[in-house]
Amino acid sequence: MLSDHSELTASICDIARDAGEVITHFRLLHPTMPRRMKEDASPVTEADTAANNLITQALGKLTPEIPIVAEESVACGEVPDIHGSSFWLVDPLDGTKEFIGGRSEFTVNIALIVNNAPALGVIYLPALNAIYWGGCGLGAQRQEDHQPPTPLRTRTIPTNGPTVVSSRSHSNLETEQWLSKTRVARREVAGSSVKFCRIAEGRADLYPRLGTTMEWDIAAGHSILAAAGGSVETIEGAPLRYGKPDFKNPYFIARGC
Repeated sequence: MLSDHSELTASICDIARDAGEVITHFRLLHPTMPRRMKEDASPVTEADTAANNLITQALGKLTPEIPIVAEESVACGEVPDIHGSSFWLVDPLDGTKEFIGGRSEFTVNIALIVNNAPALGVIYLPALNAIYWGGCGLGAQRQEDHQPPTPLRTRTIPTNGPTVVSSRSHSNLETEQWLSKTRVARREVAGSSVKFCRIAEGRADLYPRLGTTMEWDIAAGHSILAAAGGSVETIEGAPLRYGKPDFKNPYFIARGC
């Protein structure tokens, strides 16, 4: 592994941007992107697969000693041994439904897991040319276009109550029941890992997810949010851990403070 986390972060940001270029190319080439359904009934496109291949190949060259758990690779049965202390989690195109629907809230997610916790995360939004990153000892930052990076920090919940951000595509009764017991000032919906970014930059306060997610869906956002002062815990209040045998997450609550 590269010895300097800031150097590693810069390399991962470059890889995420390159994957974003591939995704954008497919979007311009095929505005009505053909898709197929995976076994879990989620859609996948050629853009997902191409971005997955680019990222895994680039990470393999950058850190050949670190195994890579990537969504579309796992879907093809490629599951590496992750019993060492570190591994990568990759969602090459998070928010495929947003991508197919022509919205801008789809992301490239890359995270480094060390000792079952996120140590570094990068989220790139190709449609907005905005990138977020954060990790242990790095803080959290956002960069738009070629502007200087902006440090991110979660906010104190306003006196009138929290702003809750929830999934556009995956709302369910359990989430609504949990929210009914919470004083909420405002609600917003968003796709993909953008929800973590909104909390990290102080635009929202809570993201409850009482439904199925996979580790690669949230690891990058978890790392960025934690670096900005927030947390991601199970609904019982335990820290969310990574490297589970099936890579499925328990229900969780992401908080700004």
